[in-house]
Amino acid sequence: MKHTFTQSRNRLGAAALAGLVALVLAAPAAADFQRRDIEFNADGVTLRGWFYTPANASGPVPAIVMAHGWSAVKEMWLDKYAEEFANAGMAALVFDNRNFGASDGTPRYEIDPWAQVRDYRHAITYARTLPEVDRDRIGVWGSSYSGGHVLVVGAIDKRVKAVVAQVPATKLYDAFVRNVREDFWPGLLAVLDADREARFRGEAPGMIAVVSEDPMGGSTLPQAESWKWFTETAKLRAPSWHNEVTLQSLDMAFQYEPWAFVHRIAPTPLLMIVAANDNLYQPTELLTQKSIPRAGPM
Repeated sequence: MKHTFTQSRNRLGAAALAGLVALVLAAPAAADFQRRDIEFNADGVTLRGWFYTPANASGPVPAIVMAHGWSAVKEMWLDKYAEEFANAGMAALVFDNRNFGASDGTPRYEIDPWAQVRDYRHAITYARTLPEVDRDRIGVWGSSYSGGHVLVVGAIDKRVKAVVAQVPATKLYDAFVRNVREDFWPGLLAVLDADREARFRGEAPGMIAVVSEDPMGGSTLPQAESWKWFTETAKLRAPSWHNEVTLQSLDMAFQYEPWAFVHRIAPTPLLMIVAANDNLYQPTELLTQKSIPRAGPM
């Protein structure tokens, strides 16, 4: 998955997505936006984020619920996407995943995909209580890992009226098989088993780097593009980002298959943006479609 896009490309891509989702949700136009801090309860855990509204709205407007992908926090460009949605006349609810950023939750830096799916649903419930939101016109947006989450959410929660999945993580085990050397697997599985036993004994969770400058250094995203994007973005605008997740995050990712839910999304509109040179998450099925050329060795 390429992470080398610039700020201007972020804004252009966000503008394009905002226009498409606005068309689906039939939102009115607006010229400006306002932002306020928000927090809400998710099964006893407080999640925090931002709520954007178009400044010129005359009544309740459609809303987009958004969270970030693998380990990322909301300051890592989600604000720019939300601004474009607000400028298109929609509200946008952006939140940090549990255990990350401004949100509560323990163990810190643990990624539980099913807890994050449930948190999207909690965020939708919260959004429906806000007077600025048209409770019957709420969409979900996700990118990378959360791009997979919104496929699941759109399949199981019919309050969702539109789904946008940008470079979604669809088949996690297959993705890791492609990106981890075959001779590394026995050692990795042994480490995961040892961590499970250590946690059973009450010891602190084992950790692994999200990215590493050395592709052989041991990380969850060994691509050079991932190292560049995470470290440069963190330095530029997200000093709270932490280059570490629990080992159990990997174990849970191996069990998570959002692609299995895609057939249940209809009749809810779905927009899936697949990168032409995605070398991390591109679903195998899409590569067989003539309209989407194979991007080279996977």
